[in-house]
Amino acid sequence: MPRRNKIAEYARGSALAHAPMIRKSKAMAQTVTAAEQDARRLHAHHTGATPTDIAIGVVIGRTSEFFDFFVYAIASVIVFPRLVFPYADPLTGTLYSFGIFALAFVTRPIGTTIFTAIDRRYGRAIKLTLALFLLGTSTVAIAFLPGYETIGAAAVWLLALARIGQGVAWGGAWDGLASLLALNAPPDKRGWYAMLPQLGAPLGLIVASVLFAFFAGRLSADDFFSWGWRYPFFVAFAINVVALFARLRMVATPEYADLFERQDLEPSPVADTIRHEGRNILVGAFAPLASFALFHMVTVFPLSWIFLFTKEGPARFLIIEAIGAVFGIVAIVASGIVSDRIGRHKLLLGSAVAIAAYSGFAPQLLDRGVVGETTYMILGFVLLGLSFGQSSGAAASQFANVYRYTASSLTADFAWLFGAGFAPLAALLLAGNFGLISAGAYLLSGAACTLVALALIGRVGGKAQD
Repeated sequence: MPRRNKIAEYARGSALAHAPMIRKSKAMAQTVTAAEQDARRLHAHHTGATPTDIAIGVVIGRTSEFFDFFVYAIASVIVFPRLVFPYADPLTGTLYSFGIFALAFVTRPIGTTIFTAIDRRYGRAIKLTLALFLLGTSTVAIAFLPGYETIGAAAVWLLALARIGQGVAWGGAWDGLASLLALNAPPDKRGWYAMLPQLGAPLGLIVASVLFAFFAGRLSADDFFSWGWRYPFFVAFAINVVALFARLRMVATPEYADLFERQDLEPSPVADTIRHEGRNILVGAFAPLASFALFHMVTVFPLSWIFLFTKEGPARFLIIEAIGAVFGIVAIVASGIVSDRIGRHKLLLGSAVAIAAYSGFAPQLLDRGVVGETTYMILGFVLLGLSFGQSSGAAASQFANVYRYTASSLTADFAWLFGAGFAPLAALLLAGNFGLISAGAYLLSGAACTLVALALIGRVGGKAQD
């Protein structure tokens, strides 16, 4: 039976030919909204759309999204099993919680489909406003969630509904700025600019981890489970509001709208995109599988293992995660430099091989005390940074221009679904029943999928892709 810390004990007790037609239909359907008009008047003095300007918008947007992501992920380990599944033992309750966690990844492609239609009909500003409003509403609603002891099984359904809302919203929050950044980057700096959007992940993790560590470390178990855990969700809502205005400043100004159109970064119908680019989307989704599987193997899974199977409190390990994320930032930056020197394809291949090697020994370090845990996290985040830093857009060059905007969004959706959506659930289920080495086997399977997908991309491209 798992040994549990103080809070755990408390928890337990309770195609180009179609381009003219698509552009024409969009021009006929899209209207200039009041919000877009106001944003254009407000920023009429802004001239030029430089890669630096785009990068700022990208980093702000990704950081806010990942902060939301990690706030929920942390709560799914240390809060929801007790709040929503108090009738189950800690391991089973956490597995149930991870099942709801996966719903956002399952519904994200649905959100892309819905909000792509809104984008084509009403414009990118309206799409982003509605998507981030839904994301903020779903996130803050969780902060008010009553427990199972108050409303019974309805707590489970309300949590699942909020999580589905987050997933649909994430599908709609795709703003195309990352693709725009890549297309406008200097030829010799493509790796550098490709890594900038990925900085949002460790930045979001650091803020979320420190917040939860503060409340879990300073409050009693009663106060933390009563109200302390809810504050990070309120902070997530506030960050969403700031991020919305920052991103609208980018996408609603005339120069950016013109830049999107000149780069053929306009939404195409999802059905047409899948029909013409389905193979490339699928291969592109599997290309970063090692990176996305490792993503959860160094964030959500180790927290669940430490919380359930050791005497260590969550606050200390959350600080270890934040320290590891700092190393991840450095590694992501390094990935841009290395990619510009040797090429993205070679870097991703090398990273996948390194992740495969890591999977053979690293998970067992989680049973080796603080030194082992810290070693696991730092090594994992270094490998994650090198691979994750260049994982976006690994197959983007294969997309026809007219489909690139929507195809890139769908590729991201399916990459997260296949590589990360069920990773915490699968890893904890395997490790809880067969030991930590089985979690390493799961990570190894992700690395193998990445190597196969990269080989296919290289074969289609006729050479290693940059």
